[in-house]
Amino acid sequence: VQLQASGGGLVQAGGSLRLSCAASGRTLRGYHMGWFRQAPGKEREFVGVHWRSGNSAYYVDSVKGRFTISRDNAKNTVYLQMNNLEPEDTAVYFCAASINVTPYYEHSYIAWGQGTLVTVSS
Repeated sequence: VQLQASGGGLVQAGGSLRLSCAASGRTLRGYHMGWFRQAPGKEREFVGVHWRSGNSAYYVDSVKGRFTISRDNAKNTVYLQMNNLEPEDTAVYFCAASINVTPYYEHSYIAWGQGTLVTVSS
């Protein structure tokens, strides 16, 4: 599966952005779809994952209640809705696909999008 992330940009603190991750080559139905981010000078970190079965997701505490991951199987696309953004959310955001039962780690993912930059100004 090939992934293409988009939707990043510059937003003021408190604002919202929706990132998209469009897949080609295979349907996303069989994958847990995760989002990661890498802030300047920091390692890439896990943000959350949308489970392949059911309509539920898991988030790290720092984004819980502000970020929502959803998917549109008809469009073969996964979304990351980010609300109430904070300057600390500034990072390059990556989507990724996993079939691993514990998709909380980078090594659990078999396909990655190229990343899209989100900049939150204070």
